[in-house]
Amino acid sequence: MDSTDAPRIHPSAVVEQGARIGAGAVIGPFSVIGAEVTLAERVEVKSHAVITGQTEIGADTVVFPFATVGEVPQDLKYRGERTRLVVGARCRIREGATLNTGTVGGGGITQVGDDCLIMTGAHVGHDARVGDRVILANQVALAGHVVVGDDVIIGGMSGIHQFVRIGRGAIIGAVTMVAHDVMPFGLVQGPRGTLEGLNLVGLRRRGVPRAEIAALRAAYATLARGEGALADRARALSAGTDSAMVREMAHFILEASDRQFLAPR
Repeated sequence: MDSTDAPRIHPSAVVEQGARIGAGAVIGPFSVIGAEVTLAERVEVKSHAVITGQTEIGADTVVFPFATVGEVPQDLKYRGERTRLVVGARCRIREGATLNTGTVGGGGITQVGDDCLIMTGAHVGHDARVGDRVILANQVALAGHVVVGDDVIIGGMSGIHQFVRIGRGAIIGAVTMVAHDVMPFGLVQGPRGTLEGLNLVGLRRRGVPRAEIAALRAAYATLARGEGALADRARALSAGTDSAMVREMAHFILEASDRQFLAPR
C-alpha cells in the first residue's frame, strides 16, 4: 500500500487489534472500531461513532457521529452467537442510526446494499435485508427479519413490522405503521398503512417507459377489482403479460411469506 493511501486515524480513536482498515479510510476522534470490523477503502467514520461486532463496511461509505453499527440484536433469544452485519458501498449512515447483527434463527446476517441513505435515528433490526438505493428517513424502524427491495423510500417515523416484505420501488409515507407485505412499486400511507396505488412519481423519475407504467396500472386495477382471491389474480397476471415489471409484481405476491398482503384498493 502506498504511503499516501494509509488510513488516517485520529489519536483519540480506539481501533482494537484485529480490525482491518482499508486504504484511504478516515477514522475520526473518539470513535471506536471493534476487533472483528472490516472497513473497505475510503470508508469515513466521523467522531463518536461505534462500529463493532463481526461487521463489514463497503467502500466509500460514511458513518456519521453517534451512529452504532454492528451491536448485538435486540432479541431476547440471542445468547452471544457469532453473527454478522454487512453494509454495502457508498452508503450514508447518519447521526444516531443503529444497525444490528443477525441471529442464528434468522440466518446469522443482517445486510444493507449499496448507495443507501440511513438517516438520523433510523434502525435496521437483526436479520433485515435491505436492497440497493434504499432511503430510510429520520427515525424509521425496521424490525427483525424485514426485507426491503431496491429503490424503496420509507418516510420519517414509520415502523415496519417484523417479517414484512417491501417490494422493489415501493414508497411508504411518513408516520406509517406497515404490518403487512407491500407489493413492488406500491404507494402506502396512513397511520395503519393502506395501499393507495402505485408509486408513479418514483417510476417516472427512474425513467420507466410509459408503456410499462400503463401495464403496471392495468395490473394494479386487475389485482384490486378482479375475480377470485388475490393469489388467483396474480397467477393470471403472470401468465398473461409480456411486462417484466408486472411479472415481478405477480411473483412477489405468489412467493411464500410470514405476513399477509396489503390489498390493493
